[in-house]
Amino acid sequence: MSLKLKYAGILMRHGINFWGPFLGAGIKVVDADKDFTKITVELRETWFNRNIVGVHFGGSLYAMCDPFFMGILIHHLGRDFVIWDKGATIKFKRPGKGTVSAIFEISKEEIERIRLEAMNQEKTEPVFTASIRDQEGKIVAEVEKTVHFKSKKK
Repeated sequence: MSLKLKYAGILMRHGINFWGPFLGAGIKVVDADKDFTKITVELRETWFNRNIVGVHFGGSLYAMCDPFFMGILIHHLGRDFVIWDKGATIKFKRPGKGTVSAIFEISKEEIERIRLEAMNQEKTEPVFTASIRDQEGKIVAEVEKTVHFKSKKK
């Protein structure tokens, strides 16, 4: 196991929590597995991330989902690919109250499938989904992220 892979989960779990947009919104990575294929993020409700009607601000709910699918893929696929977020949608299902969380996971098999697809085609743009859930497990919002991949070797 490379040193990069060994410590990526530790760095993601702790380092990103001090990034300005996350720190200001109250977003926190609470777990990243050792293979760096699964990341769990929480958003605690506070006075500065509530909207005018007293529930989670939609922008903070989206922000907690923004970088993780792309980050997992950049980590595993690296410098041989152009990887960037191309699009996103968020569908709000119910008001978010209290602490909400989301899990971002891409299996090693899916990462390999994407790598091969990007090598064999001009580009690929897979869509990933994540659900933001409240403490009772009820879905607060669903996010779809489209990530653009293109091999630099073509």
